[in-house]
Amino acid sequence: MTSRTEDRTDPEAFLVAPVDPVSRDRLAGTGLEYRLVPVDGDAFPAWLQIVARGFQDGERSDEQVAANRERSGYRRLTGVYDPSAPMADHPVASIASWIGRLTVPGGADIASCAISAVTVAPTHRRRGIARAMLEGELRAAVAAHAPMAMLTVSESTLYGRYGFAPAAASASWKIETRRATWIGPRPAGRVDFIPRERLRELIPALHERVRLDAAGEIDVPGGHWDNFAGTRPDAEKAGEKRAVQFTDESGEVRGLALYSVKENHDDFTKATVRVSYLLAENSDAYAALWRFLLELDLVSEVHADELSVDEPLRWMIADQRAATVTLRDHQYVRILDVPATLEARAFGAAGRVALDVTDPLGLAGGRFLLEVGEDGRGRVSPWTGDDAPEGAVAVALGIEELSAVYLGGVSLATLAAAGRVQSSHAAAAARVFAWHTAPKLSIWY
Repeated sequence: MTSRTEDRTDPEAFLVAPVDPVSRDRLAGTGLEYRLVPVDGDAFPAWLQIVARGFQDGERSDEQVAANRERSGYRRLTGVYDPSAPMADHPVASIASWIGRLTVPGGADIASCAISAVTVAPTHRRRGIARAMLEGELRAAVAAHAPMAMLTVSESTLYGRYGFAPAAASASWKIETRRATWIGPRPAGRVDFIPRERLRELIPALHERVRLDAAGEIDVPGGHWDNFAGTRPDAEKAGEKRAVQFTDESGEVRGLALYSVKENHDDFTKATVRVSYLLAENSDAYAALWRFLLELDLVSEVHADELSVDEPLRWMIADQRAATVTLRDHQYVRILDVPATLEARAFGAAGRVALDVTDPLGLAGGRFLLEVGEDGRGRVSPWTGDDAPEGAVAVALGIEELSAVYLGGVSLATLAAAGRVQSSHAAAAARVFAWHTAPKLSIWY
């Protein structure tokens, strides 16, 4: 389903739109300059270097700068500069963004402003720079008619103040292979090694075929696939990565996996496998690839990150205690247009919910009546008057809480029990917002 607001989102116009004037003037009042950084301009190398420094990484070589420049054309880059600093041509803060596509419950996707590369130099902290950049980027997204913003974060406590909420958690697995014992399906078809370059060719189309199956997934920019496959010219230790594919009986590629092996020099039968990425179009591909990884010779542990919190794999091994699973927050979202986002997704049950939404930034608050039919599709209209419309469950919550429940990753009843939501019947409202599969995001961005 496509919302009217989504139709108006213009990714190309967003890339070249001027910086937000409110944030520009706020920073100017403290002696700082807020400006766009053209990817093809002279300022790009310095911008990239301070991003690397901000994430505790090393200085980028000329080759790495060139490779990043080549793959950054899809991003809007912004920097904050201090003219009085010794390196005035290097920004003291950075942010990058682009208009991507976010999968929502029901197999649709919506335009979403993806935010990345947020850094502030330790020399310039507590001067309102992060606030100015993030609020400025959100206002720019609203101006571009993007109904949602999204990001993955290094510091999880920073983004709630801007309305972002953890909406899709991820699971990290550590599996003891000798205890696990495969009891899952053994589908027809075959698993074969392929060159990493071949995986790089296959993975974009395969991902596009499957990403609408899981709320929380996004369309992946091409440069990210180069990072996974190690096919960038500046890739480090790319030769450690091994690629395999699963083909069904008809010879069609239905799954891909990328992994590396760390040898145990004290006991060569106890190597560790790190699964970088596993992409399966159907249950046969999923079972075949996981069985292959868990039955590798001379391997005692298999590690994998960014998995769903409800992986079928748990029910494909004989001893579930062979797997140590750690959950963490991962995909954060922030609703910018309540009607557009709610009308884009499907819901778990019919019902009427009167939403009283507060937004400290004044971007998406208001009162909305959500009416969901038996087909699971919702319609949103303004809610006027003091009392909730007849037959509607009243729910009062912040934009952060509404964003948290949007993908179906947490129950509205859970947030009510935590004191984050007030409702006349939280369980009934929770049934409307529920979804039958857990949201996930299989990458960082």
